[in-house]
Amino acid sequence: MSDSKIDDLIPLLTRVATALERLAPPEQPSDSLAAEDAFVWHAERERLEAIAKVSRVEFELLQGIDRQSDILLNNTRRFAQGFPANNALLWGARGMGKSSLVKAVHATVNREISEKSEPKAAPLALVEIHREDIPSLPRLLQRLRTSARPCILFCDDLSFDGEDSTYKSLKGVLEGGIEGRPENVIFYATSNRRHLMARDMIENERSTAIHTSEAVEEKVSLSDRFGLWLGFHNCDQDTYFAMVEGYAARHGLELPVEQLRAEAREWSITRGSRSGRVAWQYIQDLAGRLGKRLA
Repeated sequence: MSDSKIDDLIPLLTRVATALERLAPPEQPSDSLAAEDAFVWHAERERLEAIAKVSRVEFELLQGIDRQSDILLNNTRRFAQGFPANNALLWGARGMGKSSLVKAVHATVNREISEKSEPKAAPLALVEIHREDIPSLPRLLQRLRTSARPCILFCDDLSFDGEDSTYKSLKGVLEGGIEGRPENVIFYATSNRRHLMARDMIENERSTAIHTSEAVEEKVSLSDRFGLWLGFHNCDQDTYFAMVEGYAARHGLELPVEQLRAEAREWSITRGSRSGRVAWQYIQDLAGRLGKRLA
């Protein structure tokens, strides 16, 4: 074949190759759940991003939420051991340690497993899904279902607006779907709202026609799909001081107790609230002033 004919064929072959590439099934992402202990789900790329270091507070430093901590820790231990466990909704006041508790429990259970104190348990993967990616939840669960590793599926600050129908994706997979929740997955969510909807939105819609009320009840029933409801409430001053003093001791921030409390009290007044988040923000300010680095 002459060189000219070969040159004529090149554009045609290029178009054929491009067409075949388009028709080929997309490359399946590899199961990377063994890479790390924590991951973030990116729905637009359908990819699990491994997180080498999770931003977390040590379990022992969480103050004022002893009952909630014990319940969630024991539920997570049972799940790691392969026993029945419940999905959990952590709801309530901002800054009181809801998301911190989920991450601390994950780390605590994995540490117990590594230390052989929980010999029948398997290390847990913490997989975070963002609120706006809830519609992709069925696809993520399909990925996780194929893995033998137990996973805590975590959604922080979960809530729904009045016209938002994405809650149906979550409602179906929690209990009502044909396949249901995979045995190796448990779902933990945090929210400022007990029923995942604003109270005024619920009341406004209930005051209208009956059929609207039924729609509201359908949305409210989503929270019933969580076997555990753990409430978090604003802390009193003694609990707030315990948080501050615990952080200060843990990070070696030496300051007389009375001065520490006086500064922490003033800091909370300027913020208009007392919470674990406010306590940690004060500790960061104190460490900076003392020229200390926080581990």
